[in-house]
Amino acid sequence: MFASEMIGAVRSVDPRTGHHFDDTRRYAEAAKLSEEDWAAIREHNARAVYPRLDALLEGQGR
Repeated sequence: MFASEMIGAVRSVDPRTGHHFDDTRRYAEAAKLSEEDWAAIREHNARAVYPRLDALLEGQGR
């Protein structure tokens, strides 16, 4: 959801850290989130953004 896998969307690198400015995954990983929080980020956000996917999965009992 964060497009963290798409390094290069913002083509600049922070000269202080050497990390791309658009690399947000490292912030999420550094937050030490619980599995429940990760599920909320990955699955629940995806279901909210893609309602047809949510309907399909609910139809499958998931």
